[in-house]
Order: sequence, then structure tokens, then C-alpha cells
Amino acid sequence: MSRPPLPPFTNESAAVKVRLAEDAWNSRDPERVSLAYTEGSRWRNRNVFLTGRPEIVRFLTQKWSDENDYRLIKELWAHTGNRIAVRFAYEWHTPQGQWMRSYGNENWAFDAEGLMSERHASINDLAISEDERKFFWDRSGPRPEDHPGLSDLGL
Repeated sequence: MSRPPLPPFTNESAAVKVRLAEDAWNSRDPERVSLAYTEGSRWRNRNVFLTGRPEIVRFLTQKWSDENDYRLIKELWAHTGNRIAVRFAYEWHTPQGQWMRSYGNENWAFDAEGLMSERHASINDLAISEDERKFFWDRSGPRPEDHPGLSDLGL
């Protein structure tokens, strides 16, 4: 199975890869998201360590049951060869209604077929008020092309 764009990445292909990942994560569909990763993909997400698609699906299923109205924006930070560095922010609220903005960085490594073999994510959470929210689009779909990105929003 091939997942273009394939490494080695150019500025353009790395930016496309980042946007495809953002769109998939905004679907909040763990099965769909897991298909971008190798069968044995290794993750570190905060203090959680995962290996393989079944663990990724379980993790994301739990994540999106806890993080309501999740909306994510990713931005390319750097790339070389088969690696991409990304910065991101996402907004969500707890089951009790507290809005949060989570900020982080990810380091990705890809195999020759464009599947992610490693994902290392460092994430920090900030409680925000509802009027501090910046991510507004239909929660069931991707971020619209005309919605500002992280740099445009000053994040």
C-alpha cells in the first residue's frame, strides 16, 4: 500500500503530507487515521507509548471520546529526506464543558511507501474560555481552505 506523497520530501510535498494528516485527524475516524501508519508504527504521544495500528485505533477512539468538538490545525515546521517536523494546535472541550487548546510538536518518519513508521508528539494543554476559541468550522469535516492557519492566528 502506497500513501503519496512519498519521500524524499520537497517543501511542497511535505506541506501536502501535513495537510492530509490534518484532514484525516479532523475526521475523528480512528480507522481512517490508522491507515496512514505502518502496521508496526511506533508512537509516543505525551507519556503514552504505542506500537501498531490496533493500539493506535484504541488510543484514538478513547482520545476522541474524551476530547469533544475536536478541531486541529497542523503546520509544517521542517523536513529532510523521509522525515517531517510539525507544529500543531487543537481545540476541544471536556465532557464538563471546559474548553482547552492543546499545543505541540510532532516528529514523523516515513517508509518508502509514504506510511508513517514513527510519530513522536509532545503536547501541552491550556484551559481557555469559549470566547478565546479560534478554530471555527463544521466539526464533521476538514478545515476550510480559507480558514487561517496557525501562523495567521498568531499561534
